[in-house]
Order: sequence, then C-alpha cells, then structure tokens
Amino acid sequence: MASPNREMMGCGEVPKGDKLILRGLKFHGFHGVKPEERKLGQKFLIDVDAWMDLEAAGKTDCLSDTISYTDIYRIVRDIVEGPPQNLLESVAQLIASTTLTKYPQISAVRIKVGKPHVAVHGPLDYLGVEILRYQIIDVQH
Repeated sequence: MASPNREMMGCGEVPKGDKLILRGLKFHGFHGVKPEERKLGQKFLIDVDAWMDLEAAGKTDCLSDTISYTDIYRIVRDIVEGPPQNLLESVAQLIASTTLTKYPQISAVRIKVGKPHVAVHGPLDYLGVEILRYQIIDVQH
C-alpha cells in the first residue's frame, strides 16, 4: 500500500521539511557491467537526503532524538564497498531500502550515486543516477 505521505505529495514530488544531509561521500567500489570495472574498481560519489522530523532533537540537543550521520554513512559505505552490482540503480536502491528499513522514523530518502571516471569522450564531473524513495506506512482501516 502506498504511504499517505506519497499520496499527499503526489508521485515524484520532493518531500518538504526537515532532513539529514550527507554530501560528497567517496568510496572505492567494484560496480559496473564491464570486466575492468569489476576487476579494478573505481571511485563513487554519493549524496543522501533523509527526511525526518528534527524538532525534538533541536529542542533537547540529544542524539537519541535523531539519527547519527555516521550510522547512515556506514550503510552507504557497506553497500558501495560491498558486493558488486551491475547498475548504479541497484546501488542506489540498496542504500535507500536499507536506510528506510533500519530507520522507520525516516519518511523519505533521496540517493544520488555518481561515477566520475566513465568512458565518455568529453569533459564532465560525473554521470549517475538519483532516486527518491518513501517509507511504506501500513495504514490499518
């Protein structure tokens, strides 16, 4: 069942409100479909936005009222440095689903996965994917 938040926001609309922000995370991984990507690996750049209510943490100044950035960082690191995936889409989906499963207080996540070193002739910062996933809320009628 789709979450009420997603229905209220409309499909694909960016969530509003408080969020945790992790930018420019860099890891060496072995994702890709080409043999050299699997053998040599390459650098991956990751950005994470995790929407959740941060009001209590702002008032209490207690870590127990929020989620530590380092906990989300570890999820990203373990997936990017973990078993190889063919597609960046799979890497992003694993990060999103793991984060939402482990932290039900997060209502949505946006994951951006970039590859700065790609076989493209021309200048670029990186190529990649960005996904937005919502927490599934089981609403009892």
